[in-house]
Amino acid sequence: VQPNNYSAFYDDERQNWSIMFESEKAAMDFSKQVCIAKCNSSPVLDSVLYQDLLLGEGQGVEAGDSLEIAYTGWLLQNNGLGQVFDSNVNKDKLLRLKLGSGKVIKGWEEGMMGMKKGGRRYLIIPPAWGYGAQGVAGRVPPDSTLVFEVEVKRVKLVKECSGSDGHSVSSRDSPAPSPVPNSDGFSAD
Repeated sequence: VQPNNYSAFYDDERQNWSIMFESEKAAMDFSKQVCIAKCNSSPVLDSVLYQDLLLGEGQGVEAGDSLEIAYTGWLLQNNGLGQVFDSNVNKDKLLRLKLGSGKVIKGWEEGMMGMKKGGRRYLIIPPAWGYGAQGVAGRVPPDSTLVFEVEVKRVKLVKECSGSDGHSVSSRDSPAPSPVPNSDGFSAD
């Protein structure tokens, strides 16, 4: 996914392709289908597949960073999207999580690394990285492959930069954090 509704990808023969779409939605829908096709063409899905839909801005998130996420989760059924089993998109509350804390499924921990504020990503999570053989009673059958569309609404980064006066500059509590470098790129310490 690239700015201005472009997508670029390689085919099986390593031929590079670029496609321009009429809208951001058309580019995202295409990217979702490519991700599902990758999943369906894998003999064994043993890790998280992800496809960026929108790249977002700022620094990519790492373990220890706090995120607020809007998401929808589907079951992968018959090689495509099945029923929605969870979503907070039409709710007032975003999901808050600290990446790397182990409070969410392993597929989310892995699949959200490197995302940026405003970024959207499509995740396909195999059972071992999701809810496994136990599933979730009444919502996720045992050994289910999961599909999520996640959007990072807010980020609180662990790392801080030093300002030109030597004091810590942090945008950790603002909705749109971004590190503030010195004009010369060096710390005044």
